[in-house]
Amino acid sequence: MTTKTSQGRFFEDYRLGETIAHAIPRTLSGGERALYHALYPSRFALTSSDEFARACGLPAAPLDGLIAFHTVFGKSVPDISLNAVANLGYGEGHFRRSVHPGDTLRAESEVIGLRQNSNGKSGVVWVRTSGRNQRDEVVLDYVRWVMVRKGDFDAPAPPPHIPTLAATVKAADLRVPKGLDFSAYDFGQAGEPYRWGDYAVGEMIDHVDGVTIEEAEHMMATRLWQNTARVHFDATLRPDGKRLIYGGHVISIARALSFNGLANVQLIVGLNAGAHANPCFAGDTVTAWSEVLDKAETAVPGVGALRLRLVARKGGAPFRLRGEDGTYLPEVLLDLDYWALVPN
Repeated sequence: MTTKTSQGRFFEDYRLGETIAHAIPRTLSGGERALYHALYPSRFALTSSDEFARACGLPAAPLDGLIAFHTVFGKSVPDISLNAVANLGYGEGHFRRSVHPGDTLRAESEVIGLRQNSNGKSGVVWVRTSGRNQRDEVVLDYVRWVMVRKGDFDAPAPPPHIPTLAATVKAADLRVPKGLDFSAYDFGQAGEPYRWGDYAVGEMIDHVDGVTIEEAEHMMATRLWQNTARVHFDATLRPDGKRLIYGGHVISIARALSFNGLANVQLIVGLNAGAHANPCFAGDTVTAWSEVLDKAETAVPGVGALRLRLVARKGGAPFRLRGEDGTYLPEVLLDLDYWALVPN
């Protein structure tokens, strides 16, 4: 008997330096925006209103940058994380161009690191994934590292190679969308009066609100991004019989919750680091808090950048991240370090 189905790649199937072109390009539309706003309580004005965006110098409202991120991420799953144990982290992320309805995205990844785990049953794969539009322009790229199962425990381990990654994206490398102009920015329509100068390094913001994750919603979201990782759908893959929530679902919930206190933080332009600290499951109630890590001016007058830590948690007091031993507290779900643009 022959079979034409694929079990996906296992750790021993990766080779350092190889480039993997991911299948199934995706044309995005206003439907993705509507579904994104239905799944997450996202209210940022620049990605919600064409008229608001035009008043800020753009031709129309771009799609939320996380829509592009999830789309590109989903393209990579069948080749990178179909057999993943966990997605471990992110770094060196650049949001280089806005994505608008009608744009078609495709993705490819380069394997930049490999290390087998000591148990011989899995290993960590580092990839640099890029998403390109129909004009072959890179719209975003980032590094992520994933723990992947071995299919054959006896397969020899590759020589370990752990890539050296920059701790942060340099402020000078942040890309401001062409034409963006905040000189006529309407703070009333945006929802809050706070601008770049109103935030101080070290400031902590409790975003107050919470969202309880529903089983159907997280599976709908993961299907929306065409993310086929089995652990998000098949309850038989875990001993506890639970479906693991896609980490990007938690990112989007936390980002949407951050509107309360960061309503004018309009566009994500850099991803410095990120970790899914603990697993998330349906029934968990996600809340969020932020810390201002740094500030920078951009080359565009009136447009500033904030470097922010966004933490998602289930229960627990705000502003607590790690225990005395330096490890993440059990209620912490997400620790995300990113750059975003705000009127100055």
